[in-house]
Amino acid sequence: MGDRSDGGGEARSDGRAYIGSFTSAGGRGVIATTVDTDTGALTELGATDALADPSYLALSADGSMLYAVSEGEEGAAAAFEVTPRASGGTSAPRLVGEPVPVCGSGPTHLALAAGHLVTANYGSGSVTVLPVHADGTLGAAAGIRQHEGTGPDPERQEGPHAHQVLPDPSGKWLLAVDLGTDSVWTSAVDPGSGDITPHTETALRPGTGPRHLVFHPAGTHAYVLNELEATLTVCRWDAEKGALEPVGEAPVLPDGVEVASYASEIVVSHDGRHLWAAVRGHDSIAVLTLDETREKAVLVTTVDCGGRWPRDLTLDPAGRRLYAANEHSGDVTWFDIDPATGIPSRAGSFEAPAASCVIFG
Repeated sequence: MGDRSDGGGEARSDGRAYIGSFTSAGGRGVIATTVDTDTGALTELGATDALADPSYLALSADGSMLYAVSEGEEGAAAAFEVTPRASGGTSAPRLVGEPVPVCGSGPTHLALAAGHLVTANYGSGSVTVLPVHADGTLGAAAGIRQHEGTGPDPERQEGPHAHQVLPDPSGKWLLAVDLGTDSVWTSAVDPGSGDITPHTETALRPGTGPRHLVFHPAGTHAYVLNELEATLTVCRWDAEKGALEPVGEAPVLPDGVEVASYASEIVVSHDGRHLWAAVRGHDSIAVLTLDETREKAVLVTTVDCGGRWPRDLTLDPAGRRLYAANEHSGDVTWFDIDPATGIPSRAGSFEAPAASCVIFG
């Protein structure tokens, strides 16, 4: 259950949040919660373990359907009906139909793009496109793009490992971040057929292990968080050409950190002035500032993530709070953000064993 920073009372049902978790590690699957916009507190509505290891989630544009990957050797994706916010209720998300195979292993991320659901399959190093029917249910794979290549780390980069997939702000391009090949792959998805047309592969510095990418609100730049070196790569983005150009790097940890650390998620503020990065091992949230060119990121400080192994980091819709899904400590912890400095301060926590993702609806 959630706790309130003001110490009592029932949480107001001002919004919704959904938490994904690893059922194989004791997680409860997909948890639906309300969000009190005054305090940030989460209060459970219901949970379902109908899908194994729903490690990452995405919502339909109208908020009526929730999609999840099943991060297993035989990867799958599934659709859930969720109770619309306006209707209230306390029901758990309801699985609709059977999980649909993604024809790849270990899917770790998914996104809606070009009228389809797209998954990034870490184990097989591929991207899969699934049709979304008019009723929100999923169809069989319509397109698959297999990445190729390796990196210098023999244990983590022996082959491709697609870790994230997302559309660019224009909606014209699909980007896939591949930890195994040290690159970002750009493609176009046909809205009708779901076919994937390869466009470019942007090489990043070898051995960095890119994991996730976020676009600046202006749409002109992107920031790639690297897992293996805990650094940030700053890139220019040309939506007309579908061109990603690396222009610099910044650390997300201070000098002298000796504990093995692996960056996981990157978030940008609504005004484009601040970046936040979650780092596992160091168990911190890095706070970075961006200059007016959007090309210089500077590490300001790090703060404790409020738990252990922050796998995901999410900004609430108002841009006032950060939520960290701390996998090993089994919680989602939220932080109030100082609007001037961007520095977050812990405000509360919600118990969620093996938490892997949190999204807002």
